[in-house]
Amino acid sequence: MTMLDDRQIAAPWPTAYPQGYAVVDVETTGLARDDRIVSAAVYRLDAQGNVEDHWYTLVNPERDPGPVWIHGLTSEVLEGAPLFPEVAAALSERLADRVLVAHNAAFDWSMLAREYARAAVVAPVEQRLCTIALAKELRLPLPNHKLSSLAAHFGVVQQHAHHALDDARVLAEAFRPSLHAAARDGVRLPLLECRPLTEWSDSPVTPRIGYQASYQQNSWRPSRKRPACPYPNPGRYEKDKPLRQGMRVAFSGDTSIDRELLEDRAVEAGLHVATSVSRLTSLLVTNDPDAATSKTVKAKSFGTPVLEESAFTHLLRDVAPADAPASPAASPSVPPAASPSATTPAPAPSSE
Repeated sequence: MTMLDDRQIAAPWPTAYPQGYAVVDVETTGLARDDRIVSAAVYRLDAQGNVEDHWYTLVNPERDPGPVWIHGLTSEVLEGAPLFPEVAAALSERLADRVLVAHNAAFDWSMLAREYARAAVVAPVEQRLCTIALAKELRLPLPNHKLSSLAAHFGVVQQHAHHALDDARVLAEAFRPSLHAAARDGVRLPLLECRPLTEWSDSPVTPRIGYQASYQQNSWRPSRKRPACPYPNPGRYEKDKPLRQGMRVAFSGDTSIDRELLEDRAVEAGLHVATSVSRLTSLLVTNDPDAATSKTVKAKSFGTPVLEESAFTHLLRDVAPADAPASPAASPSVPPAASPSATTPAPAPSSE
């Protein structure tokens, strides 16, 4: 007689769990309100996290693609891609009646919600689940909450980091054992409501991509002293490599994201926000590197690396830890050729 798994007897599948999931990843031109999606991927999963199929599309952002060295999608590649309104119906079909699952789901949902609003279509998403929040609920012994760390924990191999289809595959394969662990331990899934945007108004066209005069000297929040950065300065930022915790970052000029919010994101990622530029500054973030401000002048004289806001915000998504060697950045080459939009059956995810 074959013995049943004790866990199956002790913990039957929770009836309150969702009946299906849509694991989503999007690559974008940046993280600001007016940035656009350049590619999107969806893995549809059944109630117990088994892969049903997957779908991938390029999206013409109708603007500069942003940091190509991160996502590998050039203007030439995206020129013939469909516009978002042209793929909205196919995407909606894959999201409908499912919980949207993503790594840092607030970001993916916000980008999708804005694209749907621009297209005057309501996104068919009612709930989302962030795999970072789920990992915290499960108390997984991760060194950090990067996708690569979650993948490594479950033995999932990344092939093309920052390629939407592969990132979605990796997340789908890591989500299934996470879901089963939650079901086994009776963990309540950290589901959040998704409220679609019903109106959209694009900001006026500005002279430089990524530039908006949204930052004002009199911020709505009171000024406050930030805690000291706990990490040592690893030195200057090097092109095509990730940011490292402890790097000293200075900002100059207007930013599309509120300056204090941008600085908060940098601090949360483990960076040191500097108020001035010195020989110790790791990089300067500015949307107008040719402006004759004191910071840009000093940066040029010191040879300090300069990044535009969109490139910096992309790099903020994957900051290397201070106590480990930096992993190589995603290859700037364009991912393997694929049709602009395709649906194919997917292989089963790796075993738990």
